[in-house]
Amino acid sequence: MNAEEVLRELEALGSESYRKVLRNHGARDPLFGVKISELQKIRKRIKRDYQLALDLYATGNYDAMYLAGLIADDAKMTKRDLQRWVAEAYCDGIAEYTVAWVAAESRYGSELALEWIDSQDERTAAAGWATMSALVSLRDDAHLDMPRLAELLRRVRSTIHEQPNRVRYQMNAFVIALGSYVKAFTEDAIETGKAVGEVFVDMGKTACKVPDAAAYIEKVIERGALGKKRKTVKC
Repeated sequence: MNAEEVLRELEALGSESYRKVLRNHGARDPLFGVKISELQKIRKRIKRDYQLALDLYATGNYDAMYLAGLIADDAKMTKRDLQRWVAEAYCDGIAEYTVAWVAAESRYGSELALEWIDSQDERTAAAGWATMSALVSLRDDAHLDMPRLAELLRRVRSTIHEQPNRVRYQMNAFVIALGSYVKAFTEDAIETGKAVGEVFVDMGKTACKVPDAAAYIEKVIERGALGKKRKTVKC
């Protein structure tokens, strides 16, 4: 399939009701409003296609950009590809999920996460924290830079309330991910969550809420899922 054929298929699957949901989350035209369950069906059929993913992302269509992340061949993604994707990610859903997922599963995950975290651009910095959260959920602890993670956790504790809106959200998510997937940090992450207290994030027109980091990690412990790594972060 080529990008034009995929766009025609996506257009037929879209609905106005879901377009409204996506717009409330920051998506803008062009978009068709295709549910993720339908995108997943297409993903299963296409599997991985490096060039098609690039072509779909380049359309600027929200549904196509999201699908691009699902079918991207992460091993073939270059640093230049990923830098272009984060620069062209115009909304939180693409930057903090699509781009972060593909970056985390590429060979440049750690490098780009740390670079983006330090960006003065809110969306890029949020994508960096999201990428780091994805990395700790995927990689074996032996392949993680533990001193750097400790440094990032301290950074959250001391600066989270001073950060831009979406950076605060992803910093909080990082505390949850670190405490849930890396047992060596569970106690420190819970303490950090309690120390920072409630994290205020403007969630716009959505019903989304900011989870309490400490409470979330404690629930992970209760259900016996602590430290269980994920095979993929794409969903």
